[in-house]
Parts: sequence; structure tokens; C-alpha cells
Amino acid sequence: MAGQLESVSAVEIDPDGTFKYILVRVQRAGGAEHRDVVRGTAAVEFHNHIFEKVNPEMEKLGFECKCLGGGKIGHNSKDKKMRVFGLSTGYGKADHAVTVEILKKVYQDYEITWSDDKK
Repeated sequence: MAGQLESVSAVEIDPDGTFKYILVRVQRAGGAEHRDVVRGTAAVEFHNHIFEKVNPEMEKLGFECKCLGGGKIGHNSKDKKMRVFGLSTGYGKADHAVTVEILKKVYQDYEITWSDDKK
């Protein structure tokens, strides 16, 4: 089962810009093992629109999802920098420290920081 969880991408975010993101806990229905993943895009107006896209995709694979919170990511691919900040009005603030650790696994050569600043 852990192998199946590992097949879920840890990070799916826009390649550049500042955009909303959510931290999502994915687990097999009724199972204890879980994986936290980051999803973010500028193509949505509200954080829940990201979840409304992710949840059905995960359900098709037999997983349950829970949004752990949200915020924003400023992604500068040219300078290899990311900044995680802000919060989601609907879901509350994600644990940005957790988000940064997940991002660092995928963007290993980036400088990634976080703050509780709203902008």
C-alpha cells in the first residue's frame, strides 16, 4: 500500500509566479498510512477549487483526501527560489514548515523559505 501512496506526486505546482496552494493528506480509504502532498496553481480563484480538482482524482485511485490548510507560494524558477506564506480563508493556514520540507524533496537545488506574512 505504501508503494501506491508513493505513486502520488508529492508536488504539483505552477512553474512560476505567485499562486494559491493547499497541503493535502492522502490515504487509502480506512488505512492508517498517509502522505502529505502540495498542490498549487494560479488558475483558481479560491483554495477550495484546488481541492475540488485533487479530491476526485485521488478518489479514482482509491484514496481519501483531507485538506490540512493552505497559503500562497511565490515561485521564481529563474532564480531557483520559493517563498511559502499566507493562509486560506476557508481551510486556514497550512503548516508552512511541512510544505517547505515537501517542496525541498522535489526542488533540491532551490532556496525555499516560509513565513506567516500575509503578503
